[in-house]
Formats: sequence, C-alpha cells, structure tokens
Amino acid sequence: MRRDVKFILLALVLYLVAPSHQARAEVRTPSVIGENMVLQQGRRVRLWGMSRRDERLTITFAGETARTVADERGRWQAFLGPFKAGWPYTLVISGTNTHTFKNVMVGEVWVCSGQSNMEWPLARAEGGPQDAAAASDARLRFFTVEKKIAAEPLEEARGRWVVATPEEALRFSAVAFHFGRELRARIKVPVGLVHTSWGGTPAESWTSREALAADPALRVILERHEAEMRNLPELRREYDRKLAEWEKQNARVIQRDEGNRGEALGYADAAHDISDWQWMSLPQQWEQAGLAVDGVVWFRREVEVPARLAGRDLFLGLGAIDDHDTTYFNGERVGATGAETPNAYAAPRRYKVPGPLVRAGRNVVAVRVFDAMGGGGFGGSAAEMRLAPDGASSPDSLALDGRWAYKAERTVPAREVDYSNHPGPRPGPESHYNPFVLYNAMLAPLTPFAVRGAIWYQGESNAGRAYQYRALFPAMIRDWRARWGSDDFPFYFVQLANWRARNTEPAESDWAELREAQTLTMRSVPRTGMAVAIDIGEADDIHPRNKRDVGLRLARWALFDTYKQAVVPSGPLYDSHAVEGGRVRLRFKHARGLKTSDGRAPVGFAVAGEDRKFVRAEARVEGETVVVWSDRVARPVAVRYAWADNPATNLYNSDDLPASPFRTDAWPGVTRGNQ
Repeated sequence: MRRDVKFILLALVLYLVAPSHQARAEVRTPSVIGENMVLQQGRRVRLWGMSRRDERLTITFAGETARTVADERGRWQAFLGPFKAGWPYTLVISGTNTHTFKNVMVGEVWVCSGQSNMEWPLARAEGGPQDAAAASDARLRFFTVEKKIAAEPLEEARGRWVVATPEEALRFSAVAFHFGRELRARIKVPVGLVHTSWGGTPAESWTSREALAADPALRVILERHEAEMRNLPELRREYDRKLAEWEKQNARVIQRDEGNRGEALGYADAAHDISDWQWMSLPQQWEQAGLAVDGVVWFRREVEVPARLAGRDLFLGLGAIDDHDTTYFNGERVGATGAETPNAYAAPRRYKVPGPLVRAGRNVVAVRVFDAMGGGGFGGSAAEMRLAPDGASSPDSLALDGRWAYKAERTVPAREVDYSNHPGPRPGPESHYNPFVLYNAMLAPLTPFAVRGAIWYQGESNAGRAYQYRALFPAMIRDWRARWGSDDFPFYFVQLANWRARNTEPAESDWAELREAQTLTMRSVPRTGMAVAIDIGEADDIHPRNKRDVGLRLARWALFDTYKQAVVPSGPLYDSHAVEGGRVRLRFKHARGLKTSDGRAPVGFAVAGEDRKFVRAEARVEGETVVVWSDRVARPVAVRYAWADNPATNLYNSDDLPASPFRTDAWPGVTRGNQ
C-alpha cells in the first residue's frame, strides 16, 4: 500500500475516534422528552432516542428502572409504567453521558392540531390578556411543535415543554389553553398539551402518504400532487401570472421595499443606542400588538451566551416571518429570506451563526422585517425562537421568545387588502399545503409518545371539497389512531363556525356541506365528538376571536366521553324526523330543555316539497322536538337548519349549547356511535 494512502487511512481512523466525533454519538432524546414534560398516566410509557450502536442504557423514573441496548443504527427505546398521576418526578437516562430531566409529571396528555383557528394564540383572542393573567398553573404544561415540512417521516419534532405562566399562555394556542385549563379544573391531575398546527393547511397535509394511497377515494389527492410536481414550471408560470394580476389590482395597498436605511443608521450594530425604541413580546404579528402599519420594522434582542458556546457555530431559529427579513448577529448579516423564496411569509427561519461571531456574555440579534400587507411580524411559535448548536440538548438551547425592542424604519398605515381572488400558495415541493408533508414533519415524530387523545380545529381549507372530506377526515383519524397504536384514541373536533355575509333566502353552501361532512364523521367514527361553533363566528373574519367557548365545548366532549363525567357534551343533534300532514316534526339528541336563546320562535329553518325548492319555514319548539312548516309547501319532504355560510340561529338546549346545522334531504345510512 502506498505511503500516502496509509497516511490518509490513519487520519481517517484518528478522526473517527476523536472526542469531537464521539460526542455525536452521545445519548440523545427527542425534544418531546425533556424537563417539565407530562407523561400519560395509566399507559406504558415509551422513552426513546439515539446513541452509539450497542450502547447499554439505564432509565430510572418514579421508582422504576429499565435497561436497554441500542441497535446497530444507534436507536434505542425502553418502556416504563403504567404510572398513576403524580408529581414532581425526575427522569434519568444514563449511557455514555447522562440526561437528568426534572419537574416531570404524570397526568393526561392531549395532542392539539389543525390550521389557523387552532394555531391562534391567546394573546389575539377575546379576553386573552385577562385569561392569561390568571393562567399560572404548575400542573398545566405546553409543548409547541416547530413548523417544518418533510417529504419522508422524521424522527424529531423540535419544541420544548414549558410550565403555564401568563407569558407562556399568551403565546400558546387559545383553543388548546381553554381546553386544558378546563380539564385541569375538572379532573384534578396534571395536563400536558402538545400543540402542532399550521394555518391554512388542508387535512391531507396531516395524513400519511400510506393512508391516502390506501383509499381509492383519496388516491386522487396523491395523483394530483404528483402531476403538479411533474408540471411545476408551467404551473408556476401560470401562478406568477395570476399573482401579478392580483398585485396590480391591489397595487395601491401593497408596499415596496426600497433600500435598507436602518442598516446604514446602525440599527443592527451591537453598540447601537436603543433608548428610544419600544418593546413588544414575540412571537406575534405586530398588528395584533397594536402596531397597525405596513412597511419595515426592526427588532432587537440581547442574548447571554455561556462560555461553553463561545466560538462555536450556532443556529438561530426565528420561526416564520411575514413577509421578508434580513437577520444580523452582533452587527453582521447571518441570513435573509426575501421574495425569491416561495411562500416566504410561511417559511420558518433558521440561520447559521459562524463561530467567530459568537462570544461569551452579551450578544445582539437584530432582525429587519418587511411586510407588504397584512399582519406583519413573527408568525411562528415560541419554541422555534432560539439560539442553539445543531441537535443540542435542552441545556444548550437559548430561548429568544419574549421581550424584544423594536423601531420602525419606514411604514404607512395598514390598509385592507382584497384576498378574494388571490391565487393562494405558490405550488412546489416546499409548500406546507402539499399532502402528507406536515404528517411527516410535525406529527409522525410524536407518535411514539403516549397520549390520551387529540383535539382538532380544521376544515376551512377543505371547504370546497366537502364530499371528499367525508372520506378524508375519517381516514386521517384512523391513520392517527393506527400510528399511536390505539383503536379507541379519543378524537374531538370543532365544526366550522359561521362566516361570510348572511343570506336572506335559502341557498346552497360549501361551508354547510363541510359541516355536514364533519357531522357524518362524528356519527360514523367511534370515540369522536364535535364542538358546534355555529353561533360564535364572525361574518367578516374567518378567525373568530371567541376561542374560550370553543375550548370549553371541546372539553365537554372529553369530560363526557373520556372521563365519564356527568356533563352534557353537545347542543341538540338531529336524530330523526316524521312528516305529519303539512308539517315536519324533528327529534334531537342532547335536547333536554330545548329552547331558543332569545325566547322567540326558532329561526334558520327551511322546508321543501317534492320540487326540492327550499323556502324559509316557521318553527315551534314542542318539548324536545321542533315542528317546522311553511304555508308555501303543502307536502314537505325535507328540512334544513342553519344551512348557510353564516346562518341565523337561536336553537339551544338547557346547557346553552347550540344545535348543529343539518339537512334531512341528504342523510346517508350510517352506523351511529356513542353520540
């Protein structure tokens, strides 16, 4: 063997046995296993991670010890329990190195997922600041998954467990917060909430490729996606044409980024005087913080770096920023995301900070944010905002959420933008609207973690495909249950709220059809429940601010179905009907104390004869039934209630829970569950 070849081989061996390389094989755990976490009571708890291959590990928790050996790929797992609810505990995982996770509790764990109405933070919800002020609860814990997409299932979903405090509650999902707080008050055990959602996403993004491929009715979703990827150049040209047309129509309200005056003024410099800057808690969009402007706003924050990280390459995470940003560390640019990035407003920012810029002690992060229109600012989660070595364990992760200084560079008052003909997200593999990509990145990594069940608020992005949703939504629920290995996994969801302008006469509605698909799922899939929100939406906002009632109505289903408490889970749900001459009598479940909210006759009903032409109907409550008729329909054959995007409604039960929309003219035969 030639001498130079021997030298190269020797160098390779030395590299492989060097301490820096061995460190990569130290025992690691995913983010969801960490300090402040809640483990599910009453079930075997799986703990897992990575290490060197064949490494022997010892895990101790709550008086139990488990031993395991990593496989040839370095993967390891161990099972402990089941445990009864209790606190506080310390989890110790020992191998080459030791992880000690303190302040761990055993209680109830729920996954909270969906699109923007689940993602909506408490800070932006009705009464949010008041609710947050009373949110401190050492036995309520939050974990928010960092936004990410992936073509294949990942092993890690980044995030961190935090204890409920006013500051953490403001940043957390409002619906999930109210759900969890109600459970805490009623079941008296610790509650952990794992929040994984992304605004604007369809249900197929949260469903595995295998589940979509297995159902002939859903295979078309994959086929359409594959066709889009094959024809991407043409689709993007057409998209760019439509976007340019839309921008031209809205040119008067769309801002342009013209130069970077703030950099020239030293806004990024670590020594810059910020005594005249103001303060804002991040993450949130600045309009929700009261800054109603479009244009350019600078943000700065100091971060104390421990000596052990000085001189090391770090990664700066900021979450999604609406629209574009230029980011600095100690006065030097470390990254930027601009118009060249498709769907930049939704792209999570993660920039490498070179080691020479990182010093022990005070460091300064500065971010120049440009917003052309809309909200503007930081739209990600608190867990995404951090400075850390790549793959580092929690002690080396420095949180960046919280109080930041800000100063406007160039702004104008925010103006309303007409999104009615906006072409939507730009097609491409990087889009979080694609099928299965969020399942792969934000759900699959969580499935080894034992949980009680899930709550879900989504449907807006599938409203134009309600009949497909009849198959898609149940398939997604079955998929999740299979991945968590539990056929009786409770799954409770929110029916779409009322939205858009109110019609004065009966008409067809894609939102009503989507609500029907949700109702059919509740009736056909066991261990599901539906929180009706037809009375708490807003005509001019797809994001109703009343998230408290949504969370409380979801909690009713969990208390009734999972925890077997004596509560009424729902408002009236249509059960059957009978034609009585020229009138129709409707019967409901959960109709005790059937009434109207205003003491007047029921509204929102329509009736049709054999001609299928629906007209507004009169109605009267009789006991636990409603009688419906119209002088214009002599022989009624079908009735609809609240069948509109934004219907007038007033039918409730004695628990002040609203009746769900329904129609009798398209009610397929289904297997009815425990509702």
